[in-house]
Formats: sequence, C-alpha cells, structure tokens
Amino acid sequence: MRFGFICREKGGKRGSIAIIGAGPAGLAAVGYLACMGYDVDVYEKLPYAGGMMMFAIPSYRIHPDNVIAGVEDLRDRLSVRFYFKTKVFARGQTRHDEGDDFVEKVVELDDVVEKYNAVIIATGTWSSRKLGVEGEDSRNVLTALEYLYHWRLYEEGLVKEKPPAGKKIVVVGAGLSAVDAAEKALETGAEVIMAYRRTIAEAPAGIYTINVLRKKGVEFMELVSPTKIVAEEGYVKGLELRRMKLGEPDESGRPRPVPIPGSEFVLDTDLVILAVGEIPTPPFVDKFANIAADRSKRIAVNDRLQTALDKVFAAGDVVTGPSYIGKAFGQGLRAARFVDSFLTYSMQPVFAR
Repeated sequence: MRFGFICREKGGKRGSIAIIGAGPAGLAAVGYLACMGYDVDVYEKLPYAGGMMMFAIPSYRIHPDNVIAGVEDLRDRLSVRFYFKTKVFARGQTRHDEGDDFVEKVVELDDVVEKYNAVIIATGTWSSRKLGVEGEDSRNVLTALEYLYHWRLYEEGLVKEKPPAGKKIVVVGAGLSAVDAAEKALETGAEVIMAYRRTIAEAPAGIYTINVLRKKGVEFMELVSPTKIVAEEGYVKGLELRRMKLGEPDESGRPRPVPIPGSEFVLDTDLVILAVGEIPTPPFVDKFANIAADRSKRIAVNDRLQTALDKVFAAGDVVTGPSYIGKAFGQGLRAARFVDSFLTYSMQPVFAR
C-alpha cells in the first residue's frame, strides 16, 4: 500500500506541516504533501500508523503488513517523521478515548499550531455511541470498536489477555463494524446473533454482506431493539429486546422503526457487542480557539476543509463522522491539495512598491 504514490522523487516545496492522526485520511495527506517537498511531521497516539486499518479492520480486508510497508516508504523515501504514542490535545482540556492507554507523551495543540506553517487534523472516530439502557455498564458488554481493537492488540502481541469470550454473543447493529465484530465472534466458536431494529433491506452493511454472514452461521434477527441488559452479579446474562415495525421514512430516507408495546422478550447471552456507531474525536473537547465541533463532535470546516483558523485544516471521519476507508483517504488527499494551495499563496514573498 503506497501513500506516497504520486511521485518518484521529493518535490521542491518549502514549509513545515503537522498531521495529527495517522489513519487513512492522515496518511493520504502525508503522502501528497511529502511528495510535494514539504517537511511533514506526523503525531499518532498509537504504537503504529494506520489507525482503524491497523487496529480495527480485519486483516482479510486490509493486511497490516501492507500498511506498514506504506508507512516505511513515507519514512525512508520521503523523510516523513512519525511521533508515535504521542497524543495532541488542547491545552487545559482532557478526554480519554480508545487507544489512549498507549500514550506516553501529550503535546499541546496550541504549540503545534504555533510551530508549523499548516496543520491537518485527522484524528478519526475513537469513541463509541452507547444505547443508554439499563445494565449497559455490566461486565461483558463491549462496543464493536473495543472488541475489534482489543483483538488486534492481542494478535499483534501488544497485550497478553484476549478480549472477553462468550458462548452466545449478540451483536447489536447492522453496519460494517457490526459485521466485522460478528465475523470475529464467529471465529471464536461462539453462537452469534445480530440484532437490528430495521430489516435486512435497510442494513447499512448491505443485503449481500449480511447474507454472506448468514451463510457462515450468523443468525440475523430483524425488527428488534434493545431495552435493557439483564445482569447477575455484574455480568450480562441476557438482552431484553422489544419488537419493532417499520413506519414512515425518517431524515435518512429509511423507514422509521416504531416500537410495538408489550412485545419485550429476553434473549439469553453472555456477551453483548454494541455496534451502533462511532463518534469523532477531535483534539479538543468542544472548542479550540475559533475551531468548534458540532453536536455530533464533527469539526466544522468550509468547502476547502479549512477550519476557522486559516492554517488549520481537517479531514476524514473527524469531519464526516464514520465512513469508508476510501472516502477518508480521498478527503485526506483533498485536504492536502488545499493546504498546498494555501501555503503556495500565503508563503509568496511580498515586495514593497
């Protein structure tokens, strides 16, 4: 996997750029800007570059060795500097996200913005949505991100303990994260059920992908929504579900799931995986200088992916919310081009008349 694919030799542009986050968007931007000749520093809180490609997406989709080879090419051929286990965050603010346990150094966002000619924020979505139901904090209730991330850590030898195991695992959701979690759960030998509040026709992962899982042995349960996690002595023992029916379309254009009163039932399970979406994780809590995040925690940018601070740009899932690797990669390239244009203009010498 080549991130610096647009050039054979480094160009002659001048200027220093910081990329915060080494996931798909960040690495795409790094490759473009390093090829142009800029000095590029990359700050990444995890031990390796790649983001979700390295630490969440199954290796049969994107093999870690390919990501590592691409990063080594950036480092060795284009002189990109990587600062791993380093989290960038706004001064006086704090927040703990998935992956932060590896952080050995915190660099203040204020200092990064001051030091470099331009900055691209590409910190992705390293937090997960919850259901907001009773019992959600019970043992053996994980998000899909937690489950997949900790499996990858174990497989890479970064932790000694496997993630919690179960004999009957329920995955809540029907997006790609749910699919990946269900497939990994199936590999452990567990009975796996996917529970979704709409039908297979509305599943974000697509009918074909869900049917592939069903052929592998995953049960797909439609039109059910969790109302409670049943626990004994702190451990999950069951998942209470309410049956749903489809109503009028919502803002997404899909039929709205409508609860059927009195239809609750309990599904026995010893491990619940919540795959109901990830949340953007910008390098600040709500606001930094004039840069703000919306209610969904997405960084506000203009059509040039520029924030309210002229020299600070943002790209990838931290702008769009959870998306596909290709979309994040493409937006990283766009941000890099806009940064190049911005620096080419702003760093031109001004001559007195």
